[in-house]
Parts: sequence; structure tokens; C-alpha cells
Amino acid sequence: MLQNQRTPDKNKQKNYGMSAQNFKNLSETIEKTADITKEQLAFLLATEDDAMIQDLKQRARNTGDRIYGKNVYIRGLIEFTNYCKNDCLYCGIRRSNCHADRYRLTEEEILSCCKNGYELGFCTFVLQGGEDGFYTDEKICQIVSKIKAEYPDCAVTLSIGEKSRESYQAYFDAGADRYLLRHETADEAHYKKLHPAEMSYQNRMRCLRDLKEIGYQTGCGFMVGSPYQTVDTLWEDLQFIRRLKPQMVGIGPFIPQKDTPFGTETAGTMEMTLRLLSIIRLIHPHVLLPATTALGTIHPKGRELGILAGANVVMPNLSPVAVREKYKLYDNKICTGDEAAECRFCMQKRMESIGYQVAVNRGDFQP
Repeated sequence: MLQNQRTPDKNKQKNYGMSAQNFKNLSETIEKTADITKEQLAFLLATEDDAMIQDLKQRARNTGDRIYGKNVYIRGLIEFTNYCKNDCLYCGIRRSNCHADRYRLTEEEILSCCKNGYELGFCTFVLQGGEDGFYTDEKICQIVSKIKAEYPDCAVTLSIGEKSRESYQAYFDAGADRYLLRHETADEAHYKKLHPAEMSYQNRMRCLRDLKEIGYQTGCGFMVGSPYQTVDTLWEDLQFIRRLKPQMVGIGPFIPQKDTPFGTETAGTMEMTLRLLSIIRLIHPHVLLPATTALGTIHPKGRELGILAGANVVMPNLSPVAVREKYKLYDNKICTGDEAAECRFCMQKRMESIGYQVAVNRGDFQP
């Protein structure tokens, strides 16, 4: 539950200062302006008007279909290390978590995951891990170079946290195409409540600017329902997305991990996540927008519902089954026991069940 938002009374919906005409055509207004006011956001997150929310989701879905058709792009996720130097209060692989069962994949194991994925039709590999100093810039560049040499028709996405501009440039020069770095919140005071003192909001913003300037297809994002989140902070997130114009935005519900300081906090909801997915599609129409594993974790049909709310990317796991349970950013993560082929074809059937098709190509951003 957002900190400054009460459960709405069905018989007395607040209008947040808007006229009846304004909120009657609210979804259409957001679609036409590709923008949203704080009052409009507060109303949409609180309303129990099912017809309005269905209109919001349908407009988002239509917008995505107009640009990308009925294609859902698959990315092969390789979680190659759960060591991390950081101590983020929400994350299960934070350095202070003595219960985490740590692991690192070798270069050979990473390349084996790519080989397996390529044979299954994956044309994007997402290398994700904690900020692990074991993987020096030289090692990362070598891994990226080998993947690109072996699979030149594929994209390589990195998601390995905050680095220097020089490091980002080196990875890019080695062949990395995309970089995912969730900003987590565009409100500095909120950022400080989610992270230890040694981490800097300004540095996170610097990283995202550097990535865009270097030429990466850049992804940002945030957790929905994170502790201390408010309508104000969410609106700042949406305005940040409008300013940055990232090629990708990853959002998913906050899910507590029991061995973290936020282990007993309330999880984010599926419905709020779906509404925000739709809003992001309308204010940044061309964005590549994942229906995340976290969304699938809190609801059996979460990823399908995410696609129907405007998302167009899914990321099945290519990591070795033996390590999947160990990459525990949050509790109760799904698909930890499935082989890569199971994940791939399960996802295909899930997308076909709602009228979409898994696209076996790089799935680049369409400007």
C-alpha cells in the first residue's frame, strides 16, 4: 500500500481536484499527451472503476500492438553471480546476508548457457549479477567478445550495476548492446531509505546518463510497492522515464526476502503493477517493457496479464538449474527447477494462449 494513499471508498471516489469530464476521458488524455499529472496518477492508482481501468489497459495494449504487433520478445536470462559488494536493504544477495549460498559461473558455463539458449531460438542473452569484483572489466569484455563472436546475430545485455564510464565504454567496445540498471526511485530521499549510506543517488543517475551517451540501448526501472513509496515518488519515476527516454523499462512488484531488513514489509500488488505498466506504455509508447518474473511470482498468470496490460518482453531463465534457487533477490521465485527448454516452450504456450507469439529475433527497440 502506498504510504500516502488510503483504501478508496467505493461509494465516494476522490477526484483529486479533477472535474468529472477530466477523469471521464482520463486514459484517452494520457494517451494523447504521452504525459500524466500527479493528480491523474493518484486517481488511477486508487480508482475501483473497472471500466476505466480496462480502458487504460486496452489502450496500452493497442499502442504496443501498433508498434510491435503481436510479438513478445524473449530474452535468455543468465544469472552468473550472486556475490555483491552492495548492501541494498531489499535485496536477498546483499553482502550482509550470511544465509545466501554464493556461487559464480565460469566463462565456460556462461558460454554453455548461450549455446543452449541459441539452439532454443534465443537471440538476446542477458548477463545479470551482483556487483562482483571477481569479474574484472577484462573478464567481462572477454565474455562479451566471445558471445558476440560465436553468435553475431544476437544481442548481449549486461545488468551488473554501477560502473565507471570507462568500464561501460569498454563493455560497449567489446560488443555489449544493451544495459539494464534500475534506477529504483527518482526521488533522492526515497533512494536513501532503500540503500546504505555509501550508495549514491547521484551516482546512479550518472551511470544512466553515461550509458545513454555511450550508445547503449538503456534500461531503467523500479519496484512497485517498495517501502516508503508514495504517489509523489511514483510520479517522479514516471517523469524521469519521460526525460531519460530509455529503450527499456523494467518494473515489477516489490517482494520481500526474509533475510533482509525489509523481510517483513508488505509486498507490492499485481494490480498496481499492471496499471503502471499500462501508464508507462502510454507515456513512452515505443519502450520495450518486460512482464517480469516477479509479476509471475505473485500471480500464476502474472506475466500473461502483464502482456495484456501493454508489456512486450519476457525473460525465461537460461541459468543452470543447480544455481537458480541461489539467485534469491526475493522469496518464492518461480521457475527455479525448470530446464531452459521447459521455460522456453512453456512461455511460448503461455503467450499463444492470449493471442501473442514469441518472436525469435533480437527484438530491438523500434524508435
